[in-house]
Amino acid sequence: MTELTVPPDADEEKAAALVREHISVGDVVEIWKRERTDAEDPEHSGAVTSFEPAYLEIDGQSPKNKSVRYDEIDTVIRAKTADEKA
Repeated sequence: MTELTVPPDADEEKAAALVREHISVGDVVEIWKRERTDAEDPEHSGAVTSFEPAYLEIDGQSPKNKSVRYDEIDTVIRAKTADEKA
């Protein structure tokens, strides 16, 4: 399990680059959004299915459902890599 905290001053482009460096398609992740960093449970979790231009796609869902915009991400935890067996 590895963790990435996106700096608060990172713009969308920088946040997206950091996230892409940290995780891969197929990884299982937990994501805390900026306004919920004190929550015990992640705002979003699931398998990364795509790196879209404006958001991280999780389980094939849009940002209205399960996915999250890069500029909303505070912390990403990679719970399982795509290479790990279930």
